[in-house]
Amino acid sequence: FLDALDAAFARVEADSAQPLVITGQGRSFSAGMDLPSITGGGVAYLQSLLPALSRALRRMVLFPRPLVAAVNGHAIAGGAIIMMAADYRLLALGEGRVGLTELAVGVPFPTWPLEIARAAIPREHFARLIYTAALVSPSEAHALGLVEEVIEQEELLDRAFAVARQLAAVPAETFAITKRQLRSPLVEAAERRAPSDDNEIFTNWSSEKTQQNIRSFIERTIGQKK
Repeated sequence: FLDALDAAFARVEADSAQPLVITGQGRSFSAGMDLPSITGGGVAYLQSLLPALSRALRRMVLFPRPLVAAVNGHAIAGGAIIMMAADYRLLALGEGRVGLTELAVGVPFPTWPLEIARAAIPREHFARLIYTAALVSPSEAHALGLVEEVIEQEELLDRAFAVARQLAAVPAETFAITKRQLRSPLVEAAERRAPSDDNEIFTNWSSEKTQQNIRSFIERTIGQKK
């Protein structure tokens, strides 16, 4: 999925000067990582997964066009990070929850996800949301500054397209330069820290202790044993 996401963004960037709206299907925008695969795929899986995650998220952060997230439901862990990588975030009213549950799973954040979250979450709420792994309602997400708007589900895509058109009214080169300026602290921090930090992350994620943390979380939340 991450490789396909990276390729899709690259294709859109090369072929079109249009803005992009990203959304999900069903009850979730994205519920994050496939945890059973992380515990079942072994070291080789993690060796491919973590670099793929960094590549896809880097591509999203540096995407020069307007990127609008139409969050149709749950945006959890990696799903929340994808949402936070957008320039403008709309969240459907309803049962969907937003949150960064990595510490509840028992894993530390890879570098790109953490720096995206740091850039997107207001400073006064950042540490608390990371440490507590809180899952918040749409109204709470809006109050915390995680999304720009909450909106009825049936109006979500129409409003997302309208915002995308509004952002696209800015000349493309002007938007791209400004976005690069706004994102430069995030990118510089991630690129500076990733080479050393992600080696530590890989060692942690592949350790038996962390793998057991993940298995325990799976059993508690989705009732599977791996």
